[in-house]
Amino acid sequence: MWSYRHNNFTVHQLPALKDNYIYLIDLHNSETLIAVDPAEAVSISRFCRERDLRLTHIFNTHHHWDHTDGNTALKAKFNAQVIAAADDAHRIPAIDIAVSEHAPPTINGLNITVLELPGHTSGHIAYLIDDALFCGDVLFGAGCGRLFEGTPAQMWASLNKLASLAGQTKVYCAHEYTLPNLRFAHTVDPDNEALEQRIHHDTQTRMDKKPTIPSTIAIEITTNPFLRPLDEQFCNHYAGEANIAADGLSVFTDLRQRKDRY
Repeated sequence: MWSYRHNNFTVHQLPALKDNYIYLIDLHNSETLIAVDPAEAVSISRFCRERDLRLTHIFNTHHHWDHTDGNTALKAKFNAQVIAAADDAHRIPAIDIAVSEHAPPTINGLNITVLELPGHTSGHIAYLIDDALFCGDVLFGAGCGRLFEGTPAQMWASLNKLASLAGQTKVYCAHEYTLPNLRFAHTVDPDNEALEQRIHHDTQTRMDKKPTIPSTIAIEITTNPFLRPLDEQFCNHYAGEANIAADGLSVFTDLRQRKDRY
């Protein structure tokens, strides 16, 4: 487990399953404890037992089982409130409160923004709490989620929404996919010096058995191939090489299809 302190809360990062991360948001001077995307119940229950804490809320970003499998057991054990997107209310187990961009959750004065981010799934959302972004499977370290239910246009719009956040925003995504994503990134962006530096840094980080996550929005904008179409020079160069239109959506679509075949 790793912990990261923010102004009003600490984020505890728990590894789960093969490559998932579960996040626990522990409010300072409060009895509020929020689990984000509980892939399983056992690691959260152990954390609460060892620290004599009670889980109060569950945030789900989308309906996939490896983000919701702990809902039912944790709700039964702690009577925690399950919060998820209104569009996913019929697909997420044990949901109590449905939220949207216009109706974010209200919890102990936290500054919570809900971002609607269709693409990976139709009802995917993220939670922005101060400078901490919990983005599920939309944005990964040097990658983005597959398009299981949405369109390239939807995912490109969602990624643009995330790219507009402050550069120092911490990106707490739900999987440790960074090194494989960086290998693909190097094939499409080989002259990117920032990418080379990230490959070196994150490779060493994993050798030290540490997570590459969280990253930041600024890091992703400069090294993530699915945000690189925002850079005009990259966009024009890639489009010329691929013989496609030199606009962000066309380049993103081609990159996503290429990654699917990689």
